[in-house]
Amino acid sequence: MKDQIYEGQRVYHRPVLLKETIDILLSREGTVFLDGTVGSGGYTQAILERLSPKGVVIGLDKDDAAIERTQSRLKHFVASGQLKLYQESFDRFPAVLHREGIDQIDGAVLDLGVSIEQLMEAGRGFSFLLNGPLDMRMDRRMKKTASDLVMELSERELAEIFLRYGEERYARRIASAIVKARKSRPIKTTGDLVNIILSVLPEKEKRSRIHPATRVFQSLRITLNKELEALSNFLDVALDYIRPGGVLCIVSFHSLEDRIVKERFKGWARSCSCPPGTLFCQCEGKPKVVMLTRKAIKPSEDEIKRNPRARSAKLRAVARWVLG
Repeated sequence: MKDQIYEGQRVYHRPVLLKETIDILLSREGTVFLDGTVGSGGYTQAILERLSPKGVVIGLDKDDAAIERTQSRLKHFVASGQLKLYQESFDRFPAVLHREGIDQIDGAVLDLGVSIEQLMEAGRGFSFLLNGPLDMRMDRRMKKTASDLVMELSERELAEIFLRYGEERYARRIASAIVKARKSRPIKTTGDLVNIILSVLPEKEKRSRIHPATRVFQSLRITLNKELEALSNFLDVALDYIRPGGVLCIVSFHSLEDRIVKERFKGWARSCSCPPGTLFCQCEGKPKVVMLTRKAIKPSEDEIKRNPRARSAKLRAVARWVLG
């Protein structure tokens, strides 16, 4: 059973590791927080309900539908001025803060997963279980779609994407089949792509617990939306905007995302953060953060039973070092 919030006839995504994330995020005092992937407002609502009336959340999401959902669900917080919503990628949060006249925040949270609303809407093209346009755009203002990728990229480029972002063992075979198929007719729908994938896989792979198209769809989504680039760009500047003592929480669902977060957090926590090869320490040997999660926090068995998609989630958190 998916972990969902039912309101009227609408079904909303409930964030993974919600209690664990909010407990850590609000473990320090603060009034201004950033939710960089607002989705349907699950984290945002939990934050606002625990803040004082003076508390503010800046909510960002590339998906216009997510902004509209949250605007509707949390309209009382929007009306009070406690919630500011922007259709924007989380790595562009500094521009949004500048627009709001905010120099620093007390904490930030990112949930890097795909929402259930995106998966359940066939027209978005994220799900291999629903036939619809092969779209996959998080931000529908973008011109290029996943269909454009599979129609335009070379066989080698497709294979590299499937191997790098999906660790797909049949990457070359699938890439070759895509190139061959697109010579006959355009690959426009999710069903078109699924059928091509299934046509070249061994029978045992088709009976796998994980759907045979999972890794290819994941790879295309990550590539199209430049998800890893956005994460790296966010981490490049995040600490410049978090107050000393402020908290950063990131929930990831993919090993590549988690690796980026883990290595960046470890680097920040080292006593010396100067680049390798620096002859003399320029940072005075002080860590930039305190690790709040020595190991990634994973969902409980109960949460995984309620929401099988939670099984790969990992939460990592740090607090910016208090100088002095």
